[in-house]
Amino acid sequence: MVQWKDQRPSKNVEDRRGEEGDMADMGGMQFPGGRGMRMPGGRSGGGMSILGLVIVAGLMWMFGGSLSDILGTVLGGGNGSFPMPRVDQGGNSLPKLDIPGLPGSRKVALPGGAGGQITPNDDAKAFVTNVLGSTEDTWSQVFQSFGKQYREPGLVVFSDQTTSACGPGLSAMGPFYCPLDQKVYIDLTFFQDLKSRFGAPGDFAQAYVVSHEVGHHVQKQLGIADQVQRLKAQVSEKDANALQVRMELQADCLAGVWAASAVASGKMVLEQGDIEEALKAAQQIGDDRLQKAATGRIVPDAFTHGSSEQRERWLRKGMASGDLQACDTFNVDQL
Repeated sequence: MVQWKDQRPSKNVEDRRGEEGDMADMGGMQFPGGRGMRMPGGRSGGGMSILGLVIVAGLMWMFGGSLSDILGTVLGGGNGSFPMPRVDQGGNSLPKLDIPGLPGSRKVALPGGAGGQITPNDDAKAFVTNVLGSTEDTWSQVFQSFGKQYREPGLVVFSDQTTSACGPGLSAMGPFYCPLDQKVYIDLTFFQDLKSRFGAPGDFAQAYVVSHEVGHHVQKQLGIADQVQRLKAQVSEKDANALQVRMELQADCLAGVWAASAVASGKMVLEQGDIEEALKAAQQIGDDRLQKAATGRIVPDAFTHGSSEQRERWLRKGMASGDLQACDTFNVDQL
């Protein structure tokens, strides 16, 4: 169970639960950029909802071209590459977490400490508020290390439906990040789905979900998200999906970097089993597993988030390294 020690809560959380989401005010309009980046699987049973498929189809109509020309430049480190900023560790590199199954991992007791323990009876909002505050502390420090200022995202908790600059936000779509207003949106009942539908219980699994969406905000701040969006507009749907997979796997890795930093700071204390919770969550929401459950077959060309194995591996990589540069998914041949 995750425990907090002297962790300040974020001031950037907006609670819209109980408000009437006026869908008429949005006129059914999808704004440029669409929904942005979201966690697959919402409250609808059996994979992506029909509405979610319609939205994805609407976003994809504009794509045409070949990914070979684009990724040939990206993977070759040319003008289209996505360089990760150099971080001045100052001799204070983050310690590696003891990740189950990682070669060389040790059975070491994780740091202990009193105060701020989260129990099942606590309001989920208090938990995500602490998680967001922790991500703010981590990414502010990382950005400062290479001479940049981190602009904190907002986080909106809602029930059933809400509005965003990217269009309607519905519970059925799962958590998502909107790059147009730079906010994370989540219906906290998704955490129940994570436990009952995806078989991934635990508060560290929940923290992974939030930190993954914040990872998309980090990509936005670094300019990676805008570069990817421009490239996606030049290629086919299949190739745009391949680019999006790299985006999502990078966000998984960035979530791992946050976890390593939070543990190293002593403000987040993990017990044995917590890390397994996050790794299992990453596995359960892989495209192959979701496609198999929804349709009985796996279509790799339609992947948008990565396979279960890929998602777990990049999350592990971020946690093991605690290094932003380890998350360069755009300049590797094999994901």
